Amino acid sequence: MTATKPPPAASEPTRRRAASKRALATAANLLDAAERLFAERGYDGASVRDIAAAAGAQVASVSFHHGGKETLFERVVERRASELGELRIAALEKARVSGEQLSLEAVLSAFVRPYLEKAANDAQWLAYARLVAMVSADRRWRHISQRLFDPTAGIFIDQIAALFPEANRSAIAVTFVFSVSAMLSVSTSRWRIAELADDAPGEFLEIDALADPLIRYCASGIRAAIA
Repeated sequence: MTATKPPPAASEPTRRRAASKRALATAANLLDAAERLFAERGYDGASVRDIAAAAGAQVASVSFHHGGKETLFERVVERRASELGELRIAALEKARVSGEQLSLEAVLSAFVRPYLEKAANDAQWLAYARLVAMVSADRRWRHISQRLFDPTAGIFIDQIAALFPEANRSAIAVTFVFSVSAMLSVSTSRWRIAELADDAPGEFLEIDALADPLIRYCASGIRAAIA
């Protein structure tokens, strides 16, 4: 009797090899370098070649790890937006369950402090403030703002609207944008504050020390504008 041949084994799906530590490090270095150069030179002024050189990588590694320049820019913005949004929502929830009546200052604190605390100890987070300002000011990045920033901003605007039920939501949105702009300005212009205050030239104020006056300033402005 002729032996029946067994059916050919089904081919297993090709497994993608896990990225090596070196590849992961290169991808992260590219994000850091891109963050710094985009912040310093703007999107149009920072070339892919310069970003690769700053990261100590080959030009081709940019497209390999992050796609084109626009995708790289979006990934740079997204990397910190996700973490920052989670920190802000957690801070707001903590304020809600504290047992004390939620105030406008507490809502603004939950939004402002997580970023200022990060920026106080990490130069990359300071560079990120310039990127956020860039994205917010340029309509070509509207899709980035809508996807990465608007959901968290909407939660905080809703909370402020709940504190002032008679206020017009559009007015609240305007004052909220003003407050975000003030926060970004504090992050990137401390040297200017020091000069105008007649302190030692070039001396930087501690960024976390500016949180309290910033929150009071924004809270007063919101109340005055929506009254």
